[in-house]
Amino acid sequence: MSTLSPATLEQNKNIPFNFIVNVFDGGFFGLALGFASFSTVIPLFVSTLTDSAILIGLIPAIHVVGWQLPQLFTARKVAQQKRFKPMVMFFTIHERWPFLGLAFVSWFVPQIGPEIALALTFFLLICQGLGGGLTATAWQCMIGKIIPAERWGMFFGFQSGAANLLAFVGAIIAGILLVNNVPTVGFTLCFIFACIAFAISYLAISFTREVSTVPKTSIVERKDFWKDIRVIFNRDSNFRWFIVVRMLAQLGTVGFAFYSVYVVRVYGVDEATAGILTGLMMAVQTIFNIIMGWLGDRWSLRGVMALGMIAAAVSAGVAIWAPSVGWFYLVYALAGIANVAVWTIAMAMTLEFGQEHEKPSYIGMANTLIAPTAFFIPLFAGWLADYAGYQATFFATSIGAIATALVLSFIMQEHSKSSTVTG
Repeated sequence: MSTLSPATLEQNKNIPFNFIVNVFDGGFFGLALGFASFSTVIPLFVSTLTDSAILIGLIPAIHVVGWQLPQLFTARKVAQQKRFKPMVMFFTIHERWPFLGLAFVSWFVPQIGPEIALALTFFLLICQGLGGGLTATAWQCMIGKIIPAERWGMFFGFQSGAANLLAFVGAIIAGILLVNNVPTVGFTLCFIFACIAFAISYLAISFTREVSTVPKTSIVERKDFWKDIRVIFNRDSNFRWFIVVRMLAQLGTVGFAFYSVYVVRVYGVDEATAGILTGLMMAVQTIFNIIMGWLGDRWSLRGVMALGMIAAAVSAGVAIWAPSVGWFYLVYALAGIANVAVWTIAMAMTLEFGQEHEKPSYIGMANTLIAPTAFFIPLFAGWLADYAGYQATFFATSIGAIATALVLSFIMQEHSKSSTVTG
């Protein structure tokens, strides 16, 4: 311990506190997304404005692409920071305020009409997605700095578990609000409650204690940033396969966005039941985030992600075959396990790559390079649902999930955390 710098000693002392406040942040962020879910509430709101499955399929696509696309372009700036928290606090405001705009849009739909409301909704969704993307690289680097590598899986598991637990509560309340109020009031209340939860989340993350450190990148490295990006990508074949995995995983989970609309339109369930199904998915994610995060730290993040993609394939397969709506409780539960794999586990895996000074570059590439497929795959899935039926989309989802699991199991290699944290 005597060989550690004062900054390192201070950072280590803050680990338990940072763990707690950032889990708290994630929990209330999840509560907000329970009230304004990109898989249920917002698609249901948009479905009151249009019948287009393509537009409905764009909702999660915009969210994901907005999160992913800016990350590489912010990586150079992030790499120069002594503290990542100020960037996080500034940019994360922009992934929260659009929900207040959605509350106004939903309230004034009768006055402005569905066409204008639809255009404003997608404008706000784009703003929200880009706000998340501008925040993402700095936030992931901050977490990688304040949480030790051997606890990444556990941290993301607990944070995502807290998020999904409170998202479950939010989804149930959202279902009650929607079934007991006319759409204008119900959706407006959902978005307002989401804003309140986002404000609490913002307060929690503001308590993060981050020690100021000298940036690991030299002046030369900063000037040659884009050249270095190409060098890193060309030399690291395992990282290239990780990019392939993340692209395939998007196809392997794309059908999940259509489950709620499918059960409402095909089986005739009400919005409250759709909310309960989503709540079940959130509950499963709560439990399996912790289990899979713990297992990933002690066994293999790659192996855990492969198991999650097998769950995705089975989920989509059951959705195709299901003779009654009751089977969708299994469909949603398996989708919850798969969501843990493509979000929690994939995020922890991203932090495994590269030396410490290369983290922003790896994080940026791991997200920005897959942004085009994150846009076009849901668009394709929506088109497929419109012209061949939702079951065709679920079939494509199952194929994508199987392909992802095969690459993870037989092509991609295990990565060592210990080799990435020293530079």
